[in-house]
Amino acid sequence: MPTPRFTIELLDPARHRREEFDCGVEILNTYLKRRANQEMKALAAACYVIVPDGEPDRIAGYYTLSAATVELGKIPENLQKKLPRYDELGAVLIGRLARDQEFAKERIGEKLLMSALLRSYRESKRIGAVAILVDAKDEAASAFYKRFGFRPLTGSRLFLPMKDVPNWNPLAKEG
Repeated sequence: MPTPRFTIELLDPARHRREEFDCGVEILNTYLKRRANQEMKALAAACYVIVPDGEPDRIAGYYTLSAATVELGKIPENLQKKLPRYDELGAVLIGRLARDQEFAKERIGEKLLMSALLRSYRESKRIGAVAILVDAKDEAASAFYKRFGFRPLTGSRLFLPMKDVPNWNPLAKEG
Protein backbone atom coordinates (compact mmCIF):
# COMPACT_ATOMS: atom_id res chain seq x y z
CA MET A 1 0.00 0.00 0.00
CA PRO A 2 1.55 3.34 -1.05
CA THR A 3 2.23 6.01 1.54
CA PRO A 4 -0.35 8.81 1.33
CA ARG A 5 0.98 12.14 0.12
CA PHE A 6 -0.01 15.42 1.69
CA THR A 7 -0.05 19.11 0.85
CA ILE A 8 0.26 21.95 3.35
CA GLU A 9 -1.57 25.17 2.51
CA LEU A 10 -3.31 28.14 4.08
CA LEU A 11 -6.72 27.37 5.54
CA ASP A 12 -9.50 28.12 3.07
CA PRO A 13 -12.76 28.06 5.06
CA ALA A 14 -14.81 27.87 1.87
CA ARG A 15 -13.09 24.65 0.81
CA HIS A 16 -11.61 22.86 3.83
CA ARG A 17 -14.05 20.79 5.90
CA ARG A 18 -13.26 22.10 9.39
CA GLU A 19 -16.36 20.62 11.02
CA GLU A 20 -15.07 17.05 10.51
CA PHE A 21 -11.71 17.63 12.21
CA ASP A 22 -11.18 15.78 15.51
CA CYS A 23 -7.80 15.62 17.21
CA GLY A 24 -9.25 14.44 20.51
CA VAL A 25 -8.66 17.79 22.24
CA GLU A 26 -11.82 19.87 22.21
CA ILE A 27 -10.12 23.26 22.57
CA LEU A 28 -8.00 22.55 19.46
CA ASN A 29 -11.03 21.27 17.52
CA THR A 30 -13.05 24.34 18.47
CA TYR A 31 -10.23 26.69 17.56
CA LEU A 32 -10.06 25.32 14.01
CA LYS A 33 -13.82 25.27 13.57
CA ARG A 34 -14.68 28.66 15.08
CA ARG A 35 -11.65 30.91 15.56
CA ALA A 36 -8.93 30.16 13.02
CA ASN A 37 -10.63 31.99 10.16
CA GLN A 38 -11.46 34.99 12.38
CA GLU A 39 -7.85 35.27 13.53
CA MET A 40 -6.63 35.05 9.94
CA LYS A 41 -9.01 37.86 8.91
CA ALA A 42 -7.75 39.96 11.84
CA LEU A 43 -4.15 39.23 10.74
CA ALA A 44 -3.47 37.87 14.25
CA ALA A 45 -2.40 34.41 13.08
CA ALA A 46 -1.92 32.36 9.94
CA CYS A 47 -3.45 28.87 9.94
CA TYR A 48 -1.93 26.20 7.72
CA VAL A 49 -3.65 22.87 7.10
CA ILE A 50 -2.29 19.58 5.84
CA VAL A 51 -4.60 17.74 3.45
CA PRO A 52 -4.29 14.34 1.78
CA ASP A 53 -3.61 14.75 -1.94
CA GLY A 54 -6.58 12.50 -2.76
CA GLU A 55 -8.97 14.51 -0.53
CA PRO A 56 -7.87 18.15 -0.79
CA ASP A 57 -10.84 19.40 1.24
CA ARG A 58 -10.19 17.13 4.25
CA ILE A 59 -8.02 18.46 7.08
CA ALA A 60 -5.55 15.93 8.49
CA GLY A 61 -3.94 18.50 10.76
CA TYR A 62 -3.11 22.16 11.20
CA TYR A 63 -0.77 24.65 12.81
CA THR A 64 -0.82 28.38 13.41
CA LEU A 65 1.93 30.95 13.26
CA SER A 66 1.95 34.43 14.71
CA ALA A 67 4.41 37.14 15.61
CA ALA A 68 5.79 37.12 19.13
CA THR A 69 8.67 38.48 21.16
CA VAL A 70 11.17 36.88 23.49
CA GLU A 71 12.98 38.70 26.27
CA LEU A 72 16.72 38.73 25.71
CA GLY A 73 17.31 37.99 29.40
CA LYS A 74 15.29 34.75 29.17
CA ILE A 75 17.53 33.32 26.45
CA PRO A 76 20.46 31.32 27.85
CA GLU A 77 23.61 33.46 27.96
CA ASN A 78 25.58 31.16 25.67
CA LEU A 79 23.00 31.83 22.93
CA GLN A 80 22.96 35.63 23.41
CA LYS A 81 26.46 36.25 22.02
CA LYS A 82 25.56 37.42 18.53
CA LEU A 83 22.12 38.82 19.31
CA PRO A 84 21.33 42.53 19.40
CA ARG A 85 21.08 44.04 22.88
CA TYR A 86 17.36 44.87 22.73
CA ASP A 87 15.18 44.05 25.73
CA GLU A 88 12.89 42.02 23.48
CA LEU A 89 13.59 40.35 20.17
CA GLY A 90 11.29 39.16 17.42
CA ALA A 91 10.13 35.55 17.42
CA VAL A 92 7.57 33.33 15.73
CA LEU A 93 4.99 31.51 17.84
CA ILE A 94 3.62 28.15 16.78
CA GLY A 95 0.38 28.77 18.64
CA ARG A 96 -1.40 25.53 17.87
CA LEU A 97 -0.46 22.25 16.23
CA ALA A 98 -2.91 19.35 15.98
CA ARG A 99 -3.47 16.16 14.02
CA ASP A 100 -6.78 14.46 13.29
CA GLN A 101 -7.02 11.12 15.15
CA GLU A 102 -7.68 9.22 11.92
CA PHE A 103 -4.19 10.14 10.71
CA ALA A 104 -2.31 8.96 13.80
CA LYS A 105 -0.01 6.64 11.84
CA GLU A 106 0.95 9.19 9.18
CA ARG A 107 3.44 11.26 11.29
CA ILE A 108 1.35 14.33 10.61
CA GLY A 109 2.66 16.12 13.71
CA GLU A 110 6.22 15.84 12.44
CA LYS A 111 5.23 16.97 8.94
CA LEU A 112 3.42 19.97 10.39
CA LEU A 113 6.31 20.88 12.67
CA MET A 114 8.81 20.66 9.81
CA SER A 115 6.62 22.92 7.70
CA ALA A 116 6.20 25.41 10.56
CA LEU A 117 9.94 25.52 11.24
CA LEU A 118 10.94 25.95 7.61
CA ARG A 119 8.23 28.54 6.95
CA SER A 120 9.26 30.45 10.10
CA TYR A 121 12.90 30.38 9.06
CA ARG A 122 12.15 31.73 5.58
CA GLU A 123 10.01 34.54 7.00
CA SER A 124 12.51 35.37 9.77
CA LYS A 125 14.81 36.83 7.14
CA ARG A 126 12.09 39.34 6.24
CA ILE A 127 10.67 40.15 9.65
CA GLY A 128 13.60 39.62 12.01
CA ALA A 129 12.92 36.71 14.33
CA VAL A 130 15.60 35.03 16.44
CA ALA A 131 13.58 32.10 17.79
CA ILE A 132 10.56 29.88 17.35
CA LEU A 133 8.37 29.56 20.43
CA VAL A 134 5.79 26.98 21.50
CA ASP A 135 3.64 26.64 24.59
CA ALA A 136 3.50 22.94 25.41
CA LYS A 137 0.03 22.12 26.76
CA ASP A 138 1.24 19.07 28.70
CA GLU A 139 4.23 16.79 29.26
CA ALA A 140 3.56 14.77 26.10
CA ALA A 141 3.59 17.93 23.98
CA SER A 142 6.74 19.13 25.74
CA ALA A 143 8.47 15.80 25.05
CA PHE A 144 7.41 15.99 21.38
CA TYR A 145 8.97 19.44 20.91
CA LYS A 146 12.09 18.57 22.90
CA ARG A 147 12.68 15.62 20.55
CA PHE A 148 13.16 18.21 17.83
CA GLY A 149 15.59 20.46 19.68
CA PHE A 150 13.28 22.83 21.54
CA ARG A 151 14.62 23.97 24.90
CA PRO A 152 12.87 25.23 28.02
CA LEU A 153 12.44 29.01 28.23
CA THR A 154 9.91 29.85 30.95
CA GLY A 155 7.10 27.76 32.43
CA SER A 156 5.62 25.64 29.66
CA ARG A 157 7.15 27.83 26.93
CA LEU A 158 9.90 26.24 24.85
CA PHE A 159 12.10 27.79 22.19
CA LEU A 160 14.27 26.81 19.26
CA PRO A 161 16.92 29.30 18.14
CA MET A 162 16.19 30.31 14.55
CA LYS A 163 19.84 29.71 13.66
CA ASP A 164 19.32 25.99 14.40
CA VAL A 165 16.57 25.53 11.81
CA PRO A 166 18.82 25.13 8.72
CA ASN A 167 20.47 22.18 10.48
CA TRP A 168 17.17 20.74 11.67
CA ASN A 169 16.69 17.16 10.55
CA PRO A 170 13.69 15.23 11.85
CA LEU A 171 15.27 11.89 10.96
CA ALA A 172 18.27 12.61 13.19
CA LYS A 173 15.93 13.01 16.17
CA GLU A 174 14.19 9.66 15.87
CA GLY A 175 14.78 7.22 18.67
